[in-house]
Amino acid sequence: MESRMWLVYVALAGLSWGTYVPMIAYGGKELAGNRFGAMLCVGIAYFLLAIVLPLALFISGREPWPAMKPIGLTFATLAGAAGAIGALCVIFAARAAGGPKAKEYLYIAPLIFGLAPLINTVVSTFWHPEPGQPLNFGLDLPGWKLWIGIIFIGIGAALVLYSKEESEVQHRAKAHPKPATAVAAAPSTSPEARP
Repeated sequence: MESRMWLVYVALAGLSWGTYVPMIAYGGKELAGNRFGAMLCVGIAYFLLAIVLPLALFISGREPWPAMKPIGLTFATLAGAAGAIGALCVIFAARAAGGPKAKEYLYIAPLIFGLAPLINTVVSTFWHPEPGQPLNFGLDLPGWKLWIGIIFIGIGAALVLYSKEESEVQHRAKAHPKPATAVAAAPSTSPEARP
């Protein structure tokens, strides 16, 4: 039977990234809204998981030491920088939106996680690195399902943004109701009302 363990890791990655935005926004709020305090905590977690854990596995012999090739080190470090910049941008976006209680906050994660696979697909369509040749570009068009998926992502992002604007209009309408206008009673034309 084929192993389905990869699905467990996919679910854990989705759970981790899906809870990241709410947790970092709340943690930053508890740190008096200090974005760099929140980023420091993210860095500590990265240090423990991305430095201490691999070193422990290498030193213990449970994992072999990687070949220290300059190209591999460069691109792996760039990937780490991209992840850290993304984490920092989530923190700044949550703060700029007004924190977890702000309506805009709800749109941060759907927009990020809708945009990320789109960019990943476009980059992967054009960039095809080979061992020792990182700058190998070409056009490798996938099937029609990819393009339908991209259209759905665009529609989804548009719906998220439209929903945001719609809720803002409703919120403003509730916050500033129109003043009630008095309606004058029409003169009575009944026979009793005549002099």
